[in-house]
Amino acid sequence: MLRLTKSLIIIALGASLAACGDSNNNRSETPPEVVSPPVVSPVVTYEFTIQVSNLTAAQPLSPIAVISHTENMLWEIGSPASTALEVMAEGGNNSDLLAVDFATAVASADAPLPPGSQVTLSLTTEQLDSLKISLATMLVNTNDAFTGLNAIDVSSLTVDEALTFTTFAYDAGTEANSEAAGTIPGPADSGEGFNEERDDVNYVAMHPGVVSQHDGLSSSVLSSQHKFDNPLTQVVITRTQ
Repeated sequence: MLRLTKSLIIIALGASLAACGDSNNNRSETPPEVVSPPVVSPVVTYEFTIQVSNLTAAQPLSPIAVISHTENMLWEIGSPASTALEVMAEGGNNSDLLAVDFATAVASADAPLPPGSQVTLSLTTEQLDSLKISLATMLVNTNDAFTGLNAIDVSSLTVDEALTFTTFAYDAGTEANSEAAGTIPGPADSGEGFNEERDDVNYVAMHPGVVSQHDGLSSSVLSSQHKFDNPLTQVVITRTQ
C-alpha cells in the first residue's frame, strides 16, 4: 500500500511539473508585432486665378491658354516658334500648347474672347518652388500674331497677393503677313488656320501691326478697325490659396 501511494505521488508530481513547463513555454512566446499604418501627409495645393481683359477694338482673341511650369519658356524672341506655338498663332488651336510635357497644370477658356470682354481662369498645382505661369492667345484677325505672358515667376506670391501685367503683340514668324483672302481664320475672313509650311522669317519677333486695305494694301481683307496697338490685354494673376 505504501509503495502504491508513493507511485501515485510521483505520477502527480510529474503531471504538475509538465503543466508548469507548458505554462512557461506559452509565456515565452513573442507576441505578434503590431504594425502601425504609415502616416500620410495631406496633399498641399496652390491655387491661382488669371483674369484676362481684351483691350483691342476689333481683334477677338482665341481661347486663352494658361500653363504653370517650373522650367522652359513658351517662346523666345529671335528663335523659331515651336510647332505647338505655330498651331496656336496661325489658327487659334491651343490644344498642343496645353499638352507640353513641362506643364504642371493647364487651363483654357471655352471660347474666344471678344474685344472689350474679360475671362477668369483657375490653376491648381502641387508645386510652388520655382513656379511660373505662362499665357498665350492668337489675334484671330491676323495671319500669325499672338500675345501673352512668358514664364512669369509666381513662387513668392502670398495668398491674396496679385500681379498685374499688360501684354504686347508678337509675330510667330511662321506665316507671311499677307492679310490676303483665305489666309486669316478670324471673322474678318474665315480663312485657313494652321498650315505646316513656314513662309516667313521663321523666328518670333515683335509684331509690326497690320496694314489693311484702307492703308493702300488692296489685297488685304482687313480694314482700319482691325489695326491694333500695344498693349493688347491686361492680365491679373492672383494667388487664392
